[in-house]
Amino acid sequence: MIWQWTGLAVFSVTLLPAGIALLTGHVPQRLHARLTPMRPRGIALLAFYTAAPLNALPRLAGASTTATLAATALAGLLTCAGCILVIVAGHRTQATTR
Repeated sequence: MIWQWTGLAVFSVTLLPAGIALLTGHVPQRLHARLTPMRPRGIALLAFYTAAPLNALPRLAGASTTATLAATALAGLLTCAGCILVIVAGHRTQATTR
């Protein structure tokens, strides 16, 4: 149980602020060139972040195995959607710069 709390805290401290910063465009100027599609990357980071609470909270609440499995499957789908969003945004950016 301590690992769920630790993982939830680590992801809340790292991915949540980074995702919000990218989503709102608050990144240092020197990183603007490296993070060109900032909004999609911010949305993807927030999708990655949602995997932590969706995986940890049902386990911490003592939910049934079916509910825990459903929440973990939803977390996996959101993570895959975030990956696809970053891939599509990266390809769009490359196509417009050529």
